[in-house]
Amino acid sequence: MAKSKIVEMNNMGIVVQSLDNAVSFFTELGLTLEGRAMVSGAWAGKVTGLGDQSVEVAMMVTPDGHSRLELSQFHTPGIIEDHRTAPVNALGYLRVMFRVDHLDELLERLQKQGAELVGEVVNYENIYKLCYIRGVEGLLIGLAERLDDTPAPTL
Repeated sequence: MAKSKIVEMNNMGIVVQSLDNAVSFFTELGLTLEGRAMVSGAWAGKVTGLGDQSVEVAMMVTPDGHSRLELSQFHTPGIIEDHRTAPVNALGYLRVMFRVDHLDELLERLQKQGAELVGEVVNYENIYKLCYIRGVEGLLIGLAERLDDTPAPTL
């Protein structure tokens, strides 16, 4: 019998307070809204363990079509914890990283939408220019611009 394994990563999910604001921000970043829908009822709560729930979901897709970000706004049950301002060394820390073109120009646009640079924009071994920002609702987002055509190092 064959050993079970992961086939692909389907998406990464983030719970937000305002779905409209999050969709607008990630659209500015370069993702495309693939679809938006309400997910509700006891069946959904069986998956999440929350019981009867009502959640509005927006699926955002990267330009290459391979990665998705699922944004969720819970209507019921109410939010019980908020981890958006946790530092990068917090247990369960959440960050999503995107490879981008023209980091400086993008960073300028995102800052006009309220994004804040966490530390500094740095040059990593002349391979990447990268930074962390606090984006919409304080979400931690990494941005990395490839500086050359050599293969990326494995970490």
